[in-house]
Amino acid sequence: MRIGLLTEGGYPYATGESGRWCERLVRGLGQHQFDLYALGRTGTPPPLPPNARVARAAGPGPDGDPAHQAGCAGLREPRAARRAYGRHERRRFTEAYHRLATGLCAEDDETSFADGLYALAELARERGGLPGALRSDDAVRALEAACRAPGARRGAAAAGLPDHLAFAEHLERALRPLSLDWYEDDALGAADLCHAAAGGTTALPGLLAKRFFGTPLLVTEYGVPLRAHYLSAAGADRSAPLRALLAALHGRLAGETYRQAALLTPGNAHTRRWQEKCGADRARIRTVHPGMPADRFAEVGEDEESGDPATLVWVGRVEPAKDLVGLLHAFAEIRARQPDARLRIVAVPVREPGACAYLTYCKGLAAQLFPDEAAGAHAVGENPVTFEELGGPEAPTLEDTYASGALVVMSSLVEGFPASLVEAMFCARATVSTDVGAVVEIIGGTGLVVPPRNPRALADACLALLRDPERRHRLGAAARARALELFTVEQNLAAFRGIYLELLSHAPVRHRPGDGVPFAHPAEAHVPGSWAHKAVTAGTGAPDA
Repeated sequence: MRIGLLTEGGYPYATGESGRWCERLVRGLGQHQFDLYALGRTGTPPPLPPNARVARAAGPGPDGDPAHQAGCAGLREPRAARRAYGRHERRRFTEAYHRLATGLCAEDDETSFADGLYALAELARERGGLPGALRSDDAVRALEAACRAPGARRGAAAAGLPDHLAFAEHLERALRPLSLDWYEDDALGAADLCHAAAGGTTALPGLLAKRFFGTPLLVTEYGVPLRAHYLSAAGADRSAPLRALLAALHGRLAGETYRQAALLTPGNAHTRRWQEKCGADRARIRTVHPGMPADRFAEVGEDEESGDPATLVWVGRVEPAKDLVGLLHAFAEIRARQPDARLRIVAVPVREPGACAYLTYCKGLAAQLFPDEAAGAHAVGENPVTFEELGGPEAPTLEDTYASGALVVMSSLVEGFPASLVEAMFCARATVSTDVGAVVEIIGGTGLVVPPRNPRALADACLALLRDPERRHRLGAAARARALELFTVEQNLAAFRGIYLELLSHAPVRHRPGDGVPFAHPAEAHVPGSWAHKAVTAGTGAPDA
């Protein structure tokens, strides 16, 4: 089976959990051929397994990313894109763009967006030249008319010319894949199945493949792009009307993707609820938990007695959403009731600008709450809270970090699918977590869960486990058994192996010129025996031996 794997800013060009998941999928399902369509990144890909190739790599890329300009060189626009539109083509574009804009600006009109989107795709397939048209005055005027039309949502109606220009630019980037050569016979037309590793713009080529070739679309989301857009601080300086238009664009695109997908495979119930709220049909949603490698944690997980019984461990990205301030106040309560307790904060390296500001603030708060203490007059004082970086001398690996403590704590205000909890469960560590995202789904009954923004509840739960080693070990063993059953790479690969076959079995057989006719020989032909030989000769018209 040929799989068109659609990725954005990930495999095979970038690292990160999404890229690692794609690599495990490709290598684990070696019986299938994977054509990789990478949006947002270009360059020289790393060595790929023999069953994978980079079919296309191009923009759009995120806002302000210079790679999206150069990235478009990775894909060819249709040949017709080299000439300007004529009068008839300009009229077709304006009508299609106006329908799309009407669907974005109107509160309850979802069909106009889809009609306009596919009309633009058909025009791009036939005539090309869409990027220039999307930046034209015709596009801005059509957008302005849609915003001023009766029934437009309040945010769109309040948009001014600067908002129209800014939104038209963003829309051009989002719709740039429409003008690229997905429509060739050796591109999406050759795929038996399109598998999008995320929703939103990543799945846009899959919508085109379904529209023009009838190719089934599978969408896997371990996070929700729409939720990420709502929570992103990148557009905080944008005007309210522009933010309303951008939210409408991402919402409409997510809704159309969910409606057209043959199957949605969210990684957890939290993501599933978002998909249902965006219009996804429950009958076409199947939760597939992300697979994580468990072998590296086997040694730690089998040694339940390892770790300092008075040490708490926190692992993750240091950012406000993790609420380390609340954790430090909870630890102050813990220290007041158990003076020998210690807290290790192990940060995953982050290269984003401004990431150090929050870490600096937390270190200052820890110094105020916990002055250095010394055992005697001539001893050097130590702080019960340590800030370390993963990969450093004190925390060289994740398994070493989890092995150092008796309890793993998570204090987040916002989470999707926290991988650190699964890693702690592989290590047979009891956990105390805040009730956010997919935490309850991951933990089940193998850890303690408390409300977010409640340092006292967090402290009480941690103390309960620190003072009860038997309960702590019992929960840790149950957590490891649960993680090995639900969250391994093997279970993830087994799920998608079955899903691929299921989707293809329900899709119509498409015969492509030059290919052998699918199922020309019956399955019995592959079973040894004289009756199987007769089935083969009957199918080919050859005389029996």
